Amino acid sequence: MKVEVWSDVVCPWCYVGKRRFEAALARFEHRDEVEVVWRSFELDPGAVSDPAGHEPGPHDYADRLARKYGGTRERAGQMIATMVDQAAAEGLDLRFDRAVRAGTFDAHQVLHLAADRGLQDAVKERLLRGYFTEGEAVGDREVLVRLAAEAGLDADEVRGALERQDHAEAVRADEAEAAALGITGVPFFVVDRRYGVSGAQPADLLLQALRQAWAEGHRITVLDAVGAPGAGEACGPEGC
Repeated sequence: MKVEVWSDVVCPWCYVGKRRFEAALARFEHRDEVEVVWRSFELDPGAVSDPAGHEPGPHDYADRLARKYGGTRERAGQMIATMVDQAAAEGLDLRFDRAVRAGTFDAHQVLHLAADRGLQDAVKERLLRGYFTEGEAVGDREVLVRLAAEAGLDADEVRGALERQDHAEAVRADEAEAAALGITGVPFFVVDRRYGVSGAQPADLLLQALRQAWAEGHRITVLDAVGAPGAGEACGPEGC
């Protein structure tokens, strides 16, 4: 069974949602038969990336949030506090005071390369932790190369793939599919192409989606030869 997750590496709820999904998957009886695929979604395709080493101001993230979604710095601060608390409940340390501006198109290309090498989840985790906890400039190519290498990819291969834009079309294809499916926000979980779960939902709801999709995918359809001699006859506990 396949679970596809549209997500961005600069999306705090995507980080929270990843932890909640992992908790659900750990409780799922058929977890060893689940393939998880991280799909590309850019929250801000036009974002200008800060270079490595850039020191953000204490209110930079709140100001960006206020500009993007409207409202005041104070209201953005309240939103940030909620995200920090929710993340802490999942064991995550979100440091928005360290978060720099980052375009994520290249990061998504790296994730496609990682999928080809069987390391997508490890690289996804490294990029999320790098951005939200360590203040890494995930829009900087050399930072991406270093983080990907720390997660197990070959640095030269990552650098070359980015220079050639090897996975650019794969990123665009993911984003086009998201639009076709009506996905406008992330995280968005598509479970076996049967159920869609929007947002960082509780682990219980994600587990329910996994179980229902599994049950539907393994249901047997019984066909009867209507009108044929002996059609529908069977033996049961009460006899034949």
